Amino acid sequence: MTRPPHENVATVLVDPAVLAALEVSLMHLDLRVWPMATAPICADGPRQAFQYRRRMLEARRGAWDHAAHWVPVWVSFGASWREGEEPLPWAAHAALWEELARWSGHVHYRKWLTGVPPLRVPVGPDGQGASPRTTRRG
Repeated sequence: MTRPPHENVATVLVDPAVLAALEVSLMHLDLRVWPMATAPICADGPRQAFQYRRRMLEARRGAWDHAAHWVPVWVSFGASWREGEEPLPWAAHAALWEELARWSGHVHYRKWLTGVPPLRVPVGPDGQGASPRTTRRG
């Protein structure tokens, strides 16, 4: 039995006051932010976002109650991190966790990846992703 195609993503609760700035910061590392409520792979995104946020807040037993209005997002890895069908390199993981750590106090996450159906990035006129000049550390 084969597993359906999937993409590894980090699931992060983000303070809406910094969501746009975080997204730009991650774009520079070829990491993409997908708000769960509007992600193209969600049939009922707002409900899924609500349920995820609630589950995370309850799991922390009050420690994350200040994040009750935060935005659940997936962070996916851009093409520059991929090497065909090989697993993501450890440098990709390190870059993600290092950047999220810089936003401490404005993001909450568990330090692991989850599989979701592939998130398709819009293709530009050059046949590349929407931001072909991304750079990354690693």
